[in-house]
Amino acid sequence: MGGLFTIGYSAFAVEEFISVLVRYRINAVIDVRSQPYASDYYACYNKESIQAMLKRSGIRYLNYAKEFGARQTDLRYFSAEGYLDFELFSKSHGFLHGFNKLKKAMEERGYMIALMCAEKNPATCHRSIMVSRAFYDKGYEVSHILAGGSIEGQCDIEQQLLEEYFPDRRQLKLFDQQSTNELIVSAYKIQNAKIGYRIGGEGVHS
Repeated sequence: MGGLFTIGYSAFAVEEFISVLVRYRINAVIDVRSQPYASDYYACYNKESIQAMLKRSGIRYLNYAKEFGARQTDLRYFSAEGYLDFELFSKSHGFLHGFNKLKKAMEERGYMIALMCAEKNPATCHRSIMVSRAFYDKGYEVSHILAGGSIEGQCDIEQQLLEEYFPDRRQLKLFDQQSTNELIVSAYKIQNAKIGYRIGGEGVHS
């Protein structure tokens, strides 16, 4: 059985990025950027460059822009407010195709997979709010690699969202686990609205 990680490359010099992947025995990087090219400052993370560097370390590189990219264009998956609805898109044929490919790679071939995007903070990136959430909801453990190489889980992301959007939740008289789960769902929706791609270029940049 393999495992699932995420990583934001802007937190690392490229040598450290490779070193961290090796440390966690990651042998496949799934690039979830819709446009797999970076600014001049991060040019080493352009598709061809990072693919070559990963290959030298025995790590596979695959781009899943169609399956998991934030900049989708099919308006069927956009909210009435004009941003990509992560929950809706995660039910699309393309997303589910990518999900099942990674599931098979982890379960049948033992791949240790890292979803790669640019953002340092996974809580503000679609890799966690859309992609890894779908895996977590299906029972997979997800580990987000932070600057310096430390790890936090998807449950930590959810707690951060709760603290940001519902800091007074403990004052609710009927607060229980059911209401916690409902607030988590609401927090994901709020974060989706905040970072979701909008036709015309607003929202996330991946």
